[in-house]
Amino acid sequence: METALEVASGSQRQVEDAGPSDAEGPQALPRQEAGSPSLQLLPSIEEHPKIWLPRALRQTYIRKVGDTVNLLIPFQGKPKPQATWTHNGCALDNSRVSVRNGDRDTILFIREAQRADSGCYQLRVQLGGLEATATINILVIERPGPPQSIKLVEVWGCSATLEWTPPQDTGNIALLGYTVQKADTKSGLWFTVLDCYHRTSCIISDLIIGNSYAFRVFAENQCGLSETAPVTADLAHIQKSATVYKTKGFSQWDFSEAPKFTQPLADCTTITGYDTQLFCCVRASPRPKIIWLKNKMDIQGNPKYRALSHLGICSLEIRKPGPFDGGIYTCKAINALGEASVDCRVDVKVKFRVDLCSSVKAVWNRLTGSDMPRSVSLGD
Repeated sequence: METALEVASGSQRQVEDAGPSDAEGPQALPRQEAGSPSLQLLPSIEEHPKIWLPRALRQTYIRKVGDTVNLLIPFQGKPKPQATWTHNGCALDNSRVSVRNGDRDTILFIREAQRADSGCYQLRVQLGGLEATATINILVIERPGPPQSIKLVEVWGCSATLEWTPPQDTGNIALLGYTVQKADTKSGLWFTVLDCYHRTSCIISDLIIGNSYAFRVFAENQCGLSETAPVTADLAHIQKSATVYKTKGFSQWDFSEAPKFTQPLADCTTITGYDTQLFCCVRASPRPKIIWLKNKMDIQGNPKYRALSHLGICSLEIRKPGPFDGGIYTCKAINALGEASVDCRVDVKVKFRVDLCSSVKAVWNRLTGSDMPRSVSLGD
């Protein structure tokens, strides 16, 4: 079949071959024989139709109710192909959806999307007997409705059990879960106790004794929480139960002990006229009686000695000991379980040289009426 360019060139050749006589007179048009087919001029396809679908539209395209949908789909084809859109296999609603077709792209525009605009949109690009198609799934979603029939099932101890049914409207998309909140009647403030919870029953624990609580449940999807939440009709009263303490029988530990000295007396040497103290430590239960002895003689009533005992520490003070206060000192502890004793030696030295020098100086002063000169040596 001849193309339009070949037909036009053939007609031009026929005009150039005609003689002058033919040009002056009327031209005779070629007579078409009966039954011969008429000439049809079909354009040549220089570029096959093809749709370049963006990567973001190869999966479900999700928009919220009220959002704008503006899809720009590029394609190819030469000469200019014909692009048509369908929604779920039917023609588009021109009152809601606008389409603009260009030489290299097509635009689908929805000013305010509604849930009815969800579905399968198909783009078809045709050129001659060839065509290309692309499918776009659009999902328009909104917040879910509130859960239904929430009720307080049971209260025990510091815990409460809740149950509810799923919302009738999930917002045109699957739920992500439920959000459970509690509020005590004293403050009235709501606090979240469970988030993205998938079951329709739960146990709320760690409630404070003496408070009363109300509960509410939100449904949640990709758009967010439901606008409202049902509240339990009954309050959960956390009452303080009577606590009964049961004491187990046990045998009391017997701390009774016979006297035992943990720190004995130490031997010491002292000088006449200087107070001296003796110390020792004893452990016993019940508290023992402390007796001090000197050379096996009781010295409890002697005013020269002062005996003290406090928290197991025993002390004996010898006031200004003389040469005859030396000897063996004994500390004896006695209680109902037994007795114990410790000994030490005390030596008392006399300051003879010092006392002699003092006496000589006193005699010198009395006889001469003046102090003894330092040049005078007393010797040993």
